[in-house]
Amino acid sequence: MIALPATRKVKKPDRAPKSHRTRTAGEYCGLNGFQNAQTKNNRDTLMTPFSLWRTSALVGTLLLGTHAAQAETFRWASATDPQTMDPHAVSSAPVLSFLNNVYEGLVRRDRDMSIEGSLAESWEPLEDENGWRFNLRQGVTFADGAAFTAEDVLFSYERASSEVSDVRSWFAPVTEVRVVDEFTVDFITDAPNPLFPDSIANFMILDKGWAEANDAALPARDAENFATINVNGTGPFMVQSRDPGVQTVLVPNPNWWGEVEHNVTEGIFTPIGNPATGLAALLSGDIDFIQPIPLQDAVQVEERDGYKVLEGEETRVIMFGFGHEHDTLLYSSDVTDTNPFSDVRVRQAAAHAINMDAIDRVLFRGKIEAASQLVPAGISGYSDAHADGIPYDPDRAKELLAEAGYPDGFSFGLKCTNDRYINDEALCRAAASMFAAVGLNAELSTGPVRDYWPQLREDDFDMFLLGWSPGTFDVEHPVRFLLHRQDDEKKLGSWNFGNYSNARIDELLPMIQQEIDPAKRQAMVDEIVQISQDEVAYIPLYTQPLIWAAKQGVDLTQRADNFFLLRWVTVN
Repeated sequence: MIALPATRKVKKPDRAPKSHRTRTAGEYCGLNGFQNAQTKNNRDTLMTPFSLWRTSALVGTLLLGTHAAQAETFRWASATDPQTMDPHAVSSAPVLSFLNNVYEGLVRRDRDMSIEGSLAESWEPLEDENGWRFNLRQGVTFADGAAFTAEDVLFSYERASSEVSDVRSWFAPVTEVRVVDEFTVDFITDAPNPLFPDSIANFMILDKGWAEANDAALPARDAENFATINVNGTGPFMVQSRDPGVQTVLVPNPNWWGEVEHNVTEGIFTPIGNPATGLAALLSGDIDFIQPIPLQDAVQVEERDGYKVLEGEETRVIMFGFGHEHDTLLYSSDVTDTNPFSDVRVRQAAAHAINMDAIDRVLFRGKIEAASQLVPAGISGYSDAHADGIPYDPDRAKELLAEAGYPDGFSFGLKCTNDRYINDEALCRAAASMFAAVGLNAELSTGPVRDYWPQLREDDFDMFLLGWSPGTFDVEHPVRFLLHRQDDEKKLGSWNFGNYSNARIDELLPMIQQEIDPAKRQAMVDEIVQISQDEVAYIPLYTQPLIWAAKQGVDLTQRADNFFLLRWVTVN
C-alpha cells in the first residue's frame, strides 16, 4: 500500500443537493447541431444528455445538518467484496462503486446523477473534427505524491481500452487520444458523439509511472497483478489496509483537491455474504450501514429504535440470457447434439413460463416493477411503444416447445449468482420451478460472483442470470454492451456473453450514438427494442429495488445506480 500522510481535519458543508430535471436530446445538443452542446460542467445546467431517472428513484439523499459533526469512524458492509482494486479490470458495479472512493475520472456523477467535473475542470466539442477536449485540473497529486498530468490520462485510456480490459467498450467510438499539453487532452471520435462525456463517468485515472514501475501497465481481469491489490489514486480516500474478502480500511486523502463533505476519519468495509449475519451486525451495533438488506427484514429494521431503511428503485434490470451461438447444450442429459435455445420459439417459451406476478408477490413483497426491455421506464430511449413484454402463458409455452420439436421438453443448465443481486438465488430457484412446469428442466448452479464472471466469459453456461444498469442513463449503453455482437476490434459487445447477433441492431448502434433529433433517434431505438423483443435476445424480468439500512445518526446519499460513496457520509 502507499504510505499515508497524517490525516487532516474535515469539515461539513451546509449546502443541500442540487435539484434536477429532465432534458431531451435537443435541449442538450441543440436542435441546430452537435456543436451547440452545453460544454461547461455547470451543476445547474449540465445534466445527463438525455432524460434522467425518475425523480422518486433518482436521489435518496438525507440532508446534512447545518452544524458540523465530530469526526468519526464509519463501519459498513455489503454482500460482495470488490474482486479487484484495478478500475480497468472488471466492469462490475461493486468494483466501480468501491473504487470511486479512491480513484477519480475526468468527470463524475453528482448526488442526482448529473455529470460534473472531476479531474477535468471543463470540456467542449472540438471545432475542426469529431471529438471532445478535456481541460484538466492542475495541482492534483496521486496518493504517493506524484503529479497528475495529461500523460496519465493517455496511459489510462490505452490501458482501459486494451483487449484485456473489461471496460474497453466505453471507448468504442474513440479513434485516438492526443495530449495537447500538460493539462489538455483531446479524445477523437469516429463521429459526433454527444453521449461521450457521460459514457466515461467511471473511467478512472491511474498514475502512469506507478503502474509501469510495478508491472501493471495492463489490467489483470481474472488474475492478479500489483494493481489488483494495491491502490494509488487521486480520490477523497486512500486504502490504508486490505485483506480481500475480509476487510478493507480507508482513510481520508489529506491532499485531495475537492471540498470535503464528510466527517469520516476511518472507513472500515467488511463484506458479509450471509444476509442474516449482515442484519445482525447492524442491529448489534457492529456496523453503521449495510447495503442491501433482505426485503423481508425491512419492517424489523424500521420498527427498531435508532435505525432506518432507505428504499428506492435502481436503474438495474435483472434478466436471463442465452448461449445463442453455442452449437450444443453443455448441461443437458437428453439433448446432446443441438442447442434448442438457438430456436426463437424455445426462447419465447422460456419467457412465457415466467410468472412475474408470483415472483413479485412471494420474493419481493410487491416492490419490483416488471421489465419488458433492457432499461427501465424513465431511462432515456425507453420505448413506450414496446412497454408490454411477453406475458406469462404456460400453455402457449408448451405449444411453442412442441412446434420447435420438443413436446416433452428438455433439460439444460441455469447459472446464477448467490451474492450479487437481491434474492438472486431465490429468484433462480423460483424460475427453475416455473420452467419445469412447461417441460424446461433446469439444472441450477449458483455461486459467488467472484467465480461467476469467469465462467460466463468462458461460455460455461446454457442460460444465465444478469443484471444491467446503463452507465450513461441511456438505452445506447446496453445496446453497446449486451446486444451488439462481440467485436474485440471495435470494442463492442464485451458483456454479450451469449453472443446474440443481429446485423440491423449492429447497424443502428452508431446511428443512435450520433443522432441528435429526438424523434428520429427514438424511432431507431424503437426498432432496436422491437427486434430484441421479437428475437428474445434476453428475458427482461424486473427492475431491482434499492433497500439499504443504517443507524439513525448516519446521513448518506442513496443514488439510483446503487453506488455508495463515502465522501457523502456524516456520522452524528
